[in-house]
Amino acid sequence: MRFMMLMIPKGYESAAAGTLPSADAVAAMMKYNEELQKAGVLLSLEGLHPPSMGARVSFPGGKPRVVDGPFAEAREVLGGFWMINVASREEAIRWASRCPGGENEVIEVRQVQEMSDFPPDVQQAAAGFTEMQQAPSGKNQGKGA
Repeated sequence: MRFMMLMIPKGYESAAAGTLPSADAVAAMMKYNEELQKAGVLLSLEGLHPPSMGARVSFPGGKPRVVDGPFAEAREVLGGFWMINVASREEAIRWASRCPGGENEVIEVRQVQEMSDFPPDVQQAAAGFTEMQQAPSGKNQGKGA
């Protein structure tokens, strides 16, 4: 079973562009990341820049509308994530509990939807999705759409 562990650092919603963690925090997190890797459960992980460097695209009336960060209405934002593959929700929670998070950090644990979770008509509508997930991103990697 795949789970995403989503890091939600309180206060990050208003962090200035270029805000970075300390070397000590990174060293502690790297030790944790290495434990995940050695246990064979780590699939991927990434940290995210603050929302002040991001944008949100909404679709009022079906038309795209772009708002640059920071986002005044945001109360919780993601600081990063881990994708892990474990046997159960309880195991995912145990891994999240081992993270060297600070008092201002929360980890939300969410199971990833698998194709087998869906009824046949939805699986048919999503034909090719699994192959799409495994395809290399190609020439446009990091260049946007």
